[in-house]
Amino acid sequence: MSTAAFHISNLLEKMTSSDKDFRFMATSDLMSELQKDSIQLDEDSERKVVRALLRLLEDRSGEVQNLAVKCLGPLVGKVKEYQVETIVDTLCANMRSDKEQLRDIAGIGLKTILSELPPAATGAHLARLVPLVEEFCNLDDDELRESCLQAFEAFLRKCPKEMDPHVPNVTSLCLRYMKHDPNYNHDSDEDEEQMEIDDSEFSEAESEDEYSDDDDMSWKVRRAAAKCMAALISSRPDLLPDFHCTLAPELIRRFKEREENVKADIFGAYIVLLRHTRPPKGWLEAVEEPTQTGSNLNMLRAQVPLVMKALQRQLKDRNVRTRQGCFNLLTELAGVLPGSLADHMPALVSGIVFSLADHSNSSTVRMDALAFLQGLLGTEPAEAFHPHLPTLLPPVMACVADPFYKVAAEALLVLQELVRTLWPLDRPRMLDPEPYVGEMSTATLARLRATDLDQEVKERAISCVGHLVGHLGDRLGDDLEPTLLLLLDRLRNEITRLPAVKALTLVAVSPLRLDLQPILAEALPILASFLRKNQRALRLATLAALDALAQSQGLGLPPPAVRAVLAELPALVSENDMHVAQLAVDFLATVTQAQPSSLVEVSGPVLEELMRLLHSPLLPAGVLAATEGFLQALVGTRPPCVEYSELISLLTAPVYNQAEDGGPGLHKQVFHSLARCVAALSAACPQEAAGTASHLVSDAKSPHSSTGVKVLAFLSLAEVGQVAGPGPQRELKTVLLEALGSPSEDVRAAAAYALGRVGAGNLPDFLPFLLAQIEAEPRRQYLLLHALREALGATQPDNLKPYVEDVWALLFQRCESPEEGTRCVVAECIGKLVLVNPPFLLPRFRKQLAVGQPYTRSTVITAVKFLISDQPHSIDPLLKSYIAEFMESLQDPDLNVRRATLTFFNSAVHNKPSLVRDLLDDILPLLYQETKIRRDLIREVEMGPFKHTVDDGLDVRKAAFECMYSLLESCLGQLDICEYLNHVEDGLKDHYDIRMLTFIMLARLAALCPAPVLQRVDRLVEPLRATCTAKVKAGSVKQELEKQDELKRSAMRAVAALLTNPEVRKSPSMADFSTQIRSNPELTTLFESIQKDSASGPSMDSMELS
Repeated sequence: MSTAAFHISNLLEKMTSSDKDFRFMATSDLMSELQKDSIQLDEDSERKVVRALLRLLEDRSGEVQNLAVKCLGPLVGKVKEYQVETIVDTLCANMRSDKEQLRDIAGIGLKTILSELPPAATGAHLARLVPLVEEFCNLDDDELRESCLQAFEAFLRKCPKEMDPHVPNVTSLCLRYMKHDPNYNHDSDEDEEQMEIDDSEFSEAESEDEYSDDDDMSWKVRRAAAKCMAALISSRPDLLPDFHCTLAPELIRRFKEREENVKADIFGAYIVLLRHTRPPKGWLEAVEEPTQTGSNLNMLRAQVPLVMKALQRQLKDRNVRTRQGCFNLLTELAGVLPGSLADHMPALVSGIVFSLADHSNSSTVRMDALAFLQGLLGTEPAEAFHPHLPTLLPPVMACVADPFYKVAAEALLVLQELVRTLWPLDRPRMLDPEPYVGEMSTATLARLRATDLDQEVKERAISCVGHLVGHLGDRLGDDLEPTLLLLLDRLRNEITRLPAVKALTLVAVSPLRLDLQPILAEALPILASFLRKNQRALRLATLAALDALAQSQGLGLPPPAVRAVLAELPALVSENDMHVAQLAVDFLATVTQAQPSSLVEVSGPVLEELMRLLHSPLLPAGVLAATEGFLQALVGTRPPCVEYSELISLLTAPVYNQAEDGGPGLHKQVFHSLARCVAALSAACPQEAAGTASHLVSDAKSPHSSTGVKVLAFLSLAEVGQVAGPGPQRELKTVLLEALGSPSEDVRAAAAYALGRVGAGNLPDFLPFLLAQIEAEPRRQYLLLHALREALGATQPDNLKPYVEDVWALLFQRCESPEEGTRCVVAECIGKLVLVNPPFLLPRFRKQLAVGQPYTRSTVITAVKFLISDQPHSIDPLLKSYIAEFMESLQDPDLNVRRATLTFFNSAVHNKPSLVRDLLDDILPLLYQETKIRRDLIREVEMGPFKHTVDDGLDVRKAAFECMYSLLESCLGQLDICEYLNHVEDGLKDHYDIRMLTFIMLARLAALCPAPVLQRVDRLVEPLRATCTAKVKAGSVKQELEKQDELKRSAMRAVAALLTNPEVRKSPSMADFSTQIRSNPELTTLFESIQKDSASGPSMDSMELS
């Protein structure tokens, strides 16, 4: 017998002692042993321990009983399943006992076991357990009822799928026991509701005292019912419409609950309902047809008056927790239905003012009231607040002056939001600020002047002053200059300088065009010094402030101070920080327009840095746009700061000075950046455009020009050619056609791009010519189609209408091209063409799916993808009506068509989920079908002496799994997660590419849907373990080794994500794997490195293995 078995045998003997102290100590020691990971029980020991503990559940000593029932938790994880069944059967039998104490202990035991068992084990017993628990619910024992309802809550959270048949009964029990209050007469409440609501104190507190009863346990039943209802709503979002009809009205009626703990959970259950009703990201009511989301929102909208009626008295309840619960619930409601509370503003304002004036309790309720008011200002129309401002403002002002810093900071935020909302800068003022501005200014400045404040209050006060001056500076009168000087003073202070810079920006961008002369001379050198600081946020804020000042004050800026600022700029125009560089160049452009003379000294160094920046292949679009603006500003002044020819020379010199025919030494993206700058200069100097175009045409056709020069010439002509006039264009046509035959791929691509862009500027001449060339030159078809794509994309739809039929016919003749690249370009062209006249072309487009050959069908489906953008578009309602027909292509016999359909579906899910969300019930079975491995698509190919397996279905499966991943982000509420997980599980054993995808999906699911993942964690762990412990074949190449390493890292990330849920560690498979990781140095190192990499993910503590 092992040492552990011998020790447990001794404990079991003592547990039968007649001395209760011996029994208690032995049971306590057994509890300690069972909590050890290392303990292993043999079959005989398991049976003896189970029998002993079940006997102790009927012990005469309550302390021994309680300890024995606690032992059941760690025990069920250490014994075999049939022993767990024995324990459950015994506890269920005990719950039928005549002895109340035994029934209570049995209820606690079942709760303990259910919390420890893995969901899969719990789910297997539900068919037997649920009817028993329902039966016990009807016994006249409140503690037993509480335990039963808690058991239902655990069932719903852990095993939502298995609980599906029992949902109606559980719902009925929740509704029944949420009202279970036998000691209280609710008829009196109904009479009170008819009475006029008095704003003074209520006598409700006295009635509560009258009915309080220390022996009344019914409140625990009501609380358990409310919590079970919250679990029901969370676990079955698919039943939301039913819940709005059945649960919501009853929850609202129970807002009158007299017990505070219960009321908090009733509020909590309704908040869960609100959160699940919140429209998904990307849902736009204005452009959507009636949908389930819209229907749920309409039902919720009808509940708002009932909610407000139920909460009106509660908002003035003496109990702080009640009012806090009201504010939380109403905040959630306003977030789900913005604007829905505007009609109830009198009651809301009255409740807010009541809490703001409450100094009898802690400050928490005042902070909650302020936070609620701030949220309300963001969701309700400004006009709703106008009549209530005289009532609302004084208590807010009092909170601004509150000695407690957290209240003052929250009140300053509210005041800032009030100013921003009630007196917006982009609309005429609907409310006269005169009666209020003095009071607001005095209260805020008092906070700003104080120096002994908490940092948060200082920052909020500065921000509030910025908004006050920016929105109402024209009404401050004599207070304006002292306020600006105070801001200047805060600018000098290291602690407050960042919020002061942001406040100054708000003042500078204000359309009120306030006079800032009193502070400019001193402020600019201070701001210049900030550009040298090693604080990135400060540099960014300072550049934004300087740009705003240059735009608003212009010539009013003191030139010496401006030059001091400009001296700091060259160092900031660097690829070390592209965002800083962009803001710096924007500021330079603004200064060039406002004070060109100030730029004389720095234009050289700045241009030198700018040219270096333009040669970066990683140049963001924002920086390039800022550079174009700056260059245009330089040549746009009179006289120009820098001559046009000098700038053109600066831009083109690096390309022209390259070694002859050395090929483009610069990155491809650099040529596009330089060409955009050349075009920007030509647009700013139209008189120079024709000469520049002629020069570029000459360079492009010269046999002595290098490849780089030709590429730059064509890319520049693509932009410049449109404004250069007809002279250069005639010659350009010939040059571009010749260049399509160039031996250099870069030159051919640039020429095709230029042909399309130039053609867009002269459609009557170019488009017929281009179509004729596509017909006549089959060898150059791919490049000419690229040109057509550019022309279609750069032309206004109305200008294209005369040519639609010709282009349409030409494109559909090329849908059957054997080259996939050509078909992709054709598809993009078709998509752009359909947007010219969607009501006319989309039906014709659809017909091609029925009559076309396989290549044509795949090209048409690919074209649908180009009709979907991430922004609202006029084609969306029409496109939505055709989506179901397009998705039928998932049943097409051709693999390419199915893959194209999946790619289009993925684009829709990712960019505009509203197009497909309501069709998912029909689409998902077809999508899941494509995730399966098809043996008939796997073939063997002989490569010399070796045989190589080729899976023709891999690309389609990969596309299907990519769709599944996208669905997680935008359509989670429409997915049956259990069914979804079945296919993820299959993917964990598939090809390398698919396993990589499913590991990422599993990590995401662990965070989004922990309960269903927990249910099958034992099955999910095995493929993860197999991947992490796989050995690479001897003699594998480097690429194979790297792939295997990346696969292991991805699998371990999924393991780490699973372990963020403490319940996962109770799984026997995960416990074994965790032990294996700890005992294997290689796996331990890998796991620890994953934790270090997950800086933005869960903390290391939450993912530890033990």
